[in-house]
Amino acid sequence: MELFTGLKGACGLGQEATVGVIGVRSSTLLSWTSQGKAAKGAICDVDPKWKVNAGVYGTLSQGENPYVQIGRGEQFQFCSAERSPLEAVFHDGYYRPELVLMFLMGNATDRWADSPDLALQDVRSFLSDLPAGQPCIFMTSAPPYGEKSVRQRQKAQDNIEAAFAKAGGQCSFVPGFTPETVAENMGNAANFRRHASGKVKDPYHPTEKAAQRFMALQRDAICKAVAAQLAP
Repeated sequence: MELFTGLKGACGLGQEATVGVIGVRSSTLLSWTSQGKAAKGAICDVDPKWKVNAGVYGTLSQGENPYVQIGRGEQFQFCSAERSPLEAVFHDGYYRPELVLMFLMGNATDRWADSPDLALQDVRSFLSDLPAGQPCIFMTSAPPYGEKSVRQRQKAQDNIEAAFAKAGGQCSFVPGFTPETVAENMGNAANFRRHASGKVKDPYHPTEKAAQRFMALQRDAICKAVAAQLAP
């Protein structure tokens, strides 16, 4: 939210631009593009513990509590038997964004790292579910703490980036793993939640401050992609 709000008046975004953010836990491109109940369960199933599975911000904000369950509420009807969640987002003008940014990778890491063919399959499904000509940016997520995880996710990023290049289509690709972002996060315990002992508790999700630093490092690449997508 802060990054895109800060881009107003630059990168092809007007001062009147508005931003809506939906963060769905544990979802992948396959979750968003599948009509199968199991595959899209990360988006459409009610979280058994919390009863909510997404955080929404900006123009989609529901007030002080940012958490919602996809499938409940007028703005979040993404689940129907005959469509994928992504198809439902755009069906019959339900959402009409000038630009879509998908920001994810972690839960698809092994799938993409192990199979360039599955990465290409996911990209083609994603592109086919977007409306024709819909401006789009795809960005992979921030590097984790551990070196082994970084290497596996780097491989996944390489394969999904190659898949976007091979599939063509309208999307700009922004890599979340760069020499700068990897240097910022890998092995840097201060960027992750820790136990009282100092040992990293969650090696996959950077803290809020670390996420802000990541987005700051990504700003120029995102700005370039936004400008390219919104060019007349």
